[in-house]
Amino acid sequence: MVELSSYVATPLCGMTLAQLGADVIRVEPVGGAVDRTRWPLAESGTSLYWSGLNKGKRAIEVDLSRAEGRGLVADLIVRAGIVVSNSDRFPELTFEALRARRPDVIHVLLTGRRDGAAAVDYTVQAATGFPLLTGPPDTAQPVNSVVPAWDLAAGLYLAAGLLAAERHRLRTGECRQVRLALEDVALATAGSLGYLAEAQLGGTPRERDGNHVYGTFGRDFATADGGRLMVVALTPRHWRDLLAATGLTDVVSALATALGADFAEESARHRHRRVLGELLAGWFEAHTLAEAEAALGATRVLWSAYRSFADLAPLLPQNPLMALLHQPGVGDHWAPGSPLVMDGRQPPPAAAPLVGQHTDEVLRAELGLSGPDLAKLRENGIIRSGERS
Repeated sequence: MVELSSYVATPLCGMTLAQLGADVIRVEPVGGAVDRTRWPLAESGTSLYWSGLNKGKRAIEVDLSRAEGRGLVADLIVRAGIVVSNSDRFPELTFEALRARRPDVIHVLLTGRRDGAAAVDYTVQAATGFPLLTGPPDTAQPVNSVVPAWDLAAGLYLAAGLLAAERHRLRTGECRQVRLALEDVALATAGSLGYLAEAQLGGTPRERDGNHVYGTFGRDFATADGGRLMVVALTPRHWRDLLAATGLTDVVSALATALGADFAEESARHRHRRVLGELLAGWFEAHTLAEAEAALGATRVLWSAYRSFADLAPLLPQNPLMALLHQPGVGDHWAPGSPLVMDGRQPPPAAAPLVGQHTDEVLRAELGLSGPDLAKLRENGIIRSGERS
């Protein structure tokens, strides 16, 4: 498949499929894509972000501003039969133009909004309500997530849509155009989780609630030595275990009687979350992080200590998801492969390509271009080849 993309969603789609065994040919303009230098950077200036999202692909470098360059890319797509893109501005690379050349082509396109207008994860966040529910209760300003959730979800939707289109083509021989709008991903999620229905039906408006988990009992707790844990009790078993571990069973039973509440019910635990949280907070504040971990570790309660990325780094070699990867411009580091385990196997990550690293290889193998053909294209500035970071 051919990928023309930048930033998060479409590169994630391509990498997801590459990790499942697809041959993904990433097309970049001369000099590299606009996100090749996006932070964070290695000391060499190589983008750790870009390298992380483009593992296992092949890369070619083509002047897309010229018709001859776009023609080469169109030839590649016709040969491959599948293209993923987040741009529809080149007439030679539209679904209609490609379908005229290959009637069973699969064309996957990401847009910002359904009408084709531009949007990115952070503007979609602003438009769809979630930042106004994120953060401490006394925060007046919207709080965007640092995790580009809609980009990530969109990348996986694109991969799923592409695989569905490929299955349809195998069964019928027909082409498929798959379109996805980033804003629609956020709206679909808000609808699926009940946020939109709640707003339409006139219920009590949802408000910020810090790290409390909506509709159940869950929040963060500080320990005596400055540690912090996130604790969630979804089920009656979780709740009983949490009270037993903290020695609060009798106290909370008396509180339930006084309030006329049944804390076996999830809704009751959420409704009285503040008084219950304060009781539990007193226990955590009297114990160290290690003591709290030991107590919770003997239960079915859902919990985790908060970790920074620096805390995680020394633990990576023991994680089977990670493998030691040599990335040019970055060096050796522990990097994730696909989180999918297929038949008990999890292939290790492959390095991301350098700018133009596979230009000659791809054009020779896929389009049958000769050495002189490639030399002429280079001389005319249509392609560039080499292994530059």
